[in-house]
Amino acid sequence: MGALRTPREKWIEAGLQALAAGGVDTVRVEALAKTLGVTKGGFYGYFADRDALLAEMLDTWERESVDDVIDQVERAGGDARDKVRLAGRLTFSSDRLLPIDLAVREWARRDHTVADRLRRVDNKRIQLARDAIGTFCTDPAEVEARALLAFCMAIGNHFLAADHPGRTRAPVIARASDIILDVPHGNPVE
Repeated sequence: MGALRTPREKWIEAGLQALAAGGVDTVRVEALAKTLGVTKGGFYGYFADRDALLAEMLDTWERESVDDVIDQVERAGGDARDKVRLAGRLTFSSDRLLPIDLAVREWARRDHTVADRLRRVDNKRIQLARDAIGTFCTDPAEVEARALLAFCMAIGNHFLAADHPGRTRAPVIARASDIILDVPHGNPVE
């Protein structure tokens, strides 16, 4: 009986974890093989080269961060506001997708092909926000502005180091979300 090969998905997952932890430059075949506890020979049974792995990593990231998120949101149900909030939580709060997403954004700054892919993913994501906001807001300019604010808040929150005197970040973000999603002001932000 021959040796079992390390499944293709394990190479992709190891690549995504390396990307999230240290950026695209840390995605190296030898390093991934060491992480997986295998020789690098099995890699070439699945991928022509490192670039082929990187492309499949981006495919996986896109599927998980768009298609899988949309599927989960649709299955969860709820109103449009619930759906847009859930999509944001699944994408920008998850221990899995967030670090990969931030690493892809950094990678896109140096690689126009990755930037094109990121633009496509972000366009799909912001369309979800537009669709949700469009259920309660009829002014196209306001829909676009609110969708942009929602998206900027979701991404920018991870880069902002500012304090909120007398408040913690979570309720401030919750209130900002309520403003964007036109939820009446019930209680002051704590």
